Amino acid sequence: MAFPAAFLDELVARNPIDEVVGQYVQLKRSGSNYFGLCPFHGEKTASFSVTPNKQMYYCFGCHKGGGVVNFIMEIEGLSYPDAVRFLAKRANLEVPEDTQYQSQYKEQERLWRLCRDAARFYHETLRAEIGTEARAYLVKRGMDWPTVVKFGIGFAPNDYHTLIPAMERLGYTREELIAANLAAVSQKNAQNVYDRFRNRIMFPQIDLRGNVIGFAGRTLDKDAKAKYINPTETLIFSKRKFLFGMNLARKSKRPYLILCEGPMDAIACHQFGFDCAVASQGTALTEDQVNLISKYTDLVIMTYDNDAAGQNATQRAIDLFARAGVKVKILQLHDAKDADEFLHKFGADAFEVLIQGSEDQADYRLLSLQAQFDLTKDDQRVEFTAKAAELISGFRSQAQREIYAERAAKAAGITKDAMLLEAERAFQKHASRERRRQEKEDLSPAVSLLPKDRSLRSAYRNTRSSRAEEEILAQLLMAPELLEKADGLTGSEFSVAFLGRAFDALAERFRTGLQVSLAVLEGFSAEEMARLSEISGESERIVDERAFLDCVRVVREEAQKTRSGNSSDELMALSNDLKARKGYGGNERGTK
Repeated sequence: MAFPAAFLDELVARNPIDEVVGQYVQLKRSGSNYFGLCPFHGEKTASFSVTPNKQMYYCFGCHKGGGVVNFIMEIEGLSYPDAVRFLAKRANLEVPEDTQYQSQYKEQERLWRLCRDAARFYHETLRAEIGTEARAYLVKRGMDWPTVVKFGIGFAPNDYHTLIPAMERLGYTREELIAANLAAVSQKNAQNVYDRFRNRIMFPQIDLRGNVIGFAGRTLDKDAKAKYINPTETLIFSKRKFLFGMNLARKSKRPYLILCEGPMDAIACHQFGFDCAVASQGTALTEDQVNLISKYTDLVIMTYDNDAAGQNATQRAIDLFARAGVKVKILQLHDAKDADEFLHKFGADAFEVLIQGSEDQADYRLLSLQAQFDLTKDDQRVEFTAKAAELISGFRSQAQREIYAERAAKAAGITKDAMLLEAERAFQKHASRERRRQEKEDLSPAVSLLPKDRSLRSAYRNTRSSRAEEEILAQLLMAPELLEKADGLTGSEFSVAFLGRAFDALAERFRTGLQVSLAVLEGFSAEEMARLSEISGESERIVDERAFLDCVRVVREEAQKTRSGNSSDELMALSNDLKARKGYGGNERGTK
């Protein structure tokens, strides 16, 4: 085991989940549980629950769940061992040596230190005589020195072997420099290791805890093929989860975040007083980045470039933010290609005016659609009307549909009533398709009982057995002593591997006299732990020994069928069987 079981029990006991979660979420008591707005997705009605007696949390909206360690992993973006150390520090507990993770953690620490020292080297180089041209470039771009210092900006000299010897003198190896993507190996000669960044302005990538985890480099060479070299995946850097400047922007008092495309735009915003700016650095915005933003605000002002690529990226981002419940406004920059240029040409006051008048995403999408058609031609007007009606039908409120139908009608040169009729027809089609989809899902017990997370569904090939396996776990979490009645059942007999692992882990804890709880389990993914949390607390139930034994029988029967090659999914047979038995009616776990 990576961490001793007794230590994990003490760790969880000293970090009550309601106290830990309460530092991030405003919780209100309701009976024996607490509820609040989920920190992992945008919502207006509290669906995030915390159950202190089980030391678990679960969101009925986004279906994330787990124990206090899982919560810290999600909210702070930490690995399992780092989350354990985070909580140990909070509770003044000393972390025992853990052989499984210690070498990886030490490697991470080495890379953090290496990147920090590399950032210092680049910054000192910028200050030195060799950085004269780079400083002149920054001055030309309008960047003042306090901003340079604030972001730790540096300079990589135009030389293949400058950083490497400097870091080697500090005790770092070439293998570590390669692992941090600060050095590269020649394709022609494997013995030739050279600096990855040359003749570039260096932008340290700093995470929420203040660690330097990578670098982006902006070239000073006008003829260079790559204007920017963005950081790539390493042991300490994940581009899908990182946003440049978030370490500073999350402390802003402004009620919104400004999302820029590149670091120079975000830096310019900060320099001019808009300390809420972050940058996605030219990559397609990811769900992880959107979820990160949603933890700090429910309003984003987007300032992507005005070119075709920027507009396409904006459209994709709008859809992602909509799913996360984050409102989006679009900053239309006139007479400037990006925020950096606009701020230096027109100043902070003009930028503030733009922000206050920024377009709602609906305005932006309608205007973008309108720009695709020549509305002086009848066939183009007809096509625009159809596309506009489809767009408007996706708006949630009737009032919003009416407002934008009127605007679209004016653009198309038709009456408002005609556009409204088209939009309502499209809306009814959407609603009808959604109702049919929902009815189909509701009428399919196999689907309704599957995990919400698609990545887990493929593991549920035998629904009869998996249904019983989940009930076994639910009963054990209420009454661990039922294990004495399990007649030697093991997780290897389960049809769903992670449910079997959970059973074995809980059984081992029971045999050794430790707390039988999901909150202290190791080795489960976030999706697996969320499902286990759902199993534990999805409805009220009573301890039922007969039900437990029936489920053990079902698991054994299905395991025997698998061994004999006659396995079948008999969900309906099981459902009928369960309905006839106490504790298995629709008022128990079957209703969702």
